[in-house]
Amino acid sequence: MKNKSDAPKRDRAAKPAVESTEKKLHKPRKEKGPQFKPFWESDPAPTEESKTDRRKQSKPTAPAARKPAPKSDRPGDGETPGEYSRTGEAARKEQWATARPERQKSAAQGSAARPARGATERGAATKQERPGREERQPLLRSGQVIELRISSTNDEGFGVAMHEGTRVLVAGGIPGEVLVTKITYVGRREAFAKTIKCVKASPDRNPAAACNMGKACDGCALMQMRYPAQLSWKTALVTRQLRKYPSLSEVKVHDTVGSPKELNYRNTAKLVVAGKHTDPVIGIYRRNTHDVLEITDCPLHHPLINKVVKAARLGIKKGKVQIYNPKSEMGLLRYLVVRVAEPSEKVMVVLVTTEQGYNEMHHLAKFIQQAVPEVAVVAQNINNSTGNVIFGHKDRAITKMQNLKAYVGDKSFHLSPHSFFQVNSGAARIIYEKVRELANLNGTERVIDLYCGIGGISLFLADRAREVVGIEFVEAAVADATLNAALNLAANCRFEAGDALHLVDEIGEEGGADLIVLNPPRKGCDEKVLKSVAAIQPPRIIYVSCSPETLARDLDILSRLGYRTVEVQPVDMFPQTIHVEDVALLERVAG
Repeated sequence: MKNKSDAPKRDRAAKPAVESTEKKLHKPRKEKGPQFKPFWESDPAPTEESKTDRRKQSKPTAPAARKPAPKSDRPGDGETPGEYSRTGEAARKEQWATARPERQKSAAQGSAARPARGATERGAATKQERPGREERQPLLRSGQVIELRISSTNDEGFGVAMHEGTRVLVAGGIPGEVLVTKITYVGRREAFAKTIKCVKASPDRNPAAACNMGKACDGCALMQMRYPAQLSWKTALVTRQLRKYPSLSEVKVHDTVGSPKELNYRNTAKLVVAGKHTDPVIGIYRRNTHDVLEITDCPLHHPLINKVVKAARLGIKKGKVQIYNPKSEMGLLRYLVVRVAEPSEKVMVVLVTTEQGYNEMHHLAKFIQQAVPEVAVVAQNINNSTGNVIFGHKDRAITKMQNLKAYVGDKSFHLSPHSFFQVNSGAARIIYEKVRELANLNGTERVIDLYCGIGGISLFLADRAREVVGIEFVEAAVADATLNAALNLAANCRFEAGDALHLVDEIGEEGGADLIVLNPPRKGCDEKVLKSVAAIQPPRIIYVSCSPETLARDLDILSRLGYRTVEVQPVDMFPQTIHVEDVALLERVAG
């Protein structure tokens, strides 16, 4: 049986074109050649009048009427972003009417008989149902160079500007500046750009940046600002986060206290080792990627850290140490961890590997010690997992000396390869002293130090408290804290390892607490922990946080548990970056 499309045109013209709408929708006519088109190229629904017009159009006397119709009425469809110059339905309708008046007429008639093809799937209505509606497409394109005026900065330190309705985030932009920028990425709601030239500089701009890697490394988002402007920015950040909650709308936020050192303050660096032994790369991951950015002379690192990194790179080349490849899961050396103990200026190096590699690690350790005599401790940590966790569970000492001693104020601390210690010793002293000031102890109080780490805050409070009990989940940190208490003759300090929720309940039942100090990781406290703390009913709580966002969230929870936040003191633990440490004082509300 022949296909309907094989019949002569005269036969098809003689047949009455009377079919139901349902048959048209479910039994489309077959034709020779390509039978399917994308929905945006499909013709309007045919009618009797449009069929007659189409047969007339097929005659060679009207070639101009065969111009292709536009693919869509939506700005930007089929065009490169930024090339669409006429907005609104008027321009599109004019082009549509000029190109094919007959089809426009048939489309209007056909739409009354049935919905356009694909309307059900897209959940879209016809033009007659939605007059004047259009989808705004970004007018920017990657690589485009434009001039922008920075109006503000966001919480990530990016300058914010608007361009033809699109929000553009500019790395290094400061409010009030006019910058020539290059678009690096265009998203659906916002675009990103980098600075090419500064047309009008802000008075807060640092005239001489301390690092020439600012365009490649996003670790120091505030380095373009003068330091007083950085401190003001951090005060505003903390205030902004707190004011999101009505319960914290009246909390006093003090000006941010600056770090004693603006540069070279980091005493610890945990660096990725990548590449091949012939050309090793030691650095940090780029944000949201597994690409490693090489760090040569980071201005935030203690100078001895930079010396060790250079020595390690040469040692890897000379010893042909195989570098771990996370894709193939082959290789030996994964991470380089360097810690400097102040004020002795002694250095600890930890080589994180996938297996023992006895000969390679001993030769590399010896090479580093010869190049940097300040290196007193070299240890090896074996981590054969496939994730991004730096340390494994097995350690091996390479040098006879296995620990360092560091000082914060007049307190001494024992540092092992796994010890958590504040990366900025000068700012840590400011925080510990601020906690002691807000605690206002008289020697009769019982203090619980939750998330105590190696006992920094506990030791600063021990001199003025009757008893200090530290709680920490990491057993190695508790071992260090116990040793640190002995080093500082703090007999009234004891530390316990375990889950914070259960230990808080147990210790609270033993004898309650006059003060509880919370110093959680960046994610903040679990709400169950906060409820357990509030159940003990200490007169005061001091909350030390490295995240203004989670701090504000937890202070709001505590407000519903009977505690009022009295004040918040920001301290700049991390100059040049967007991070800030906070110390908050809370008091129990009577009744």
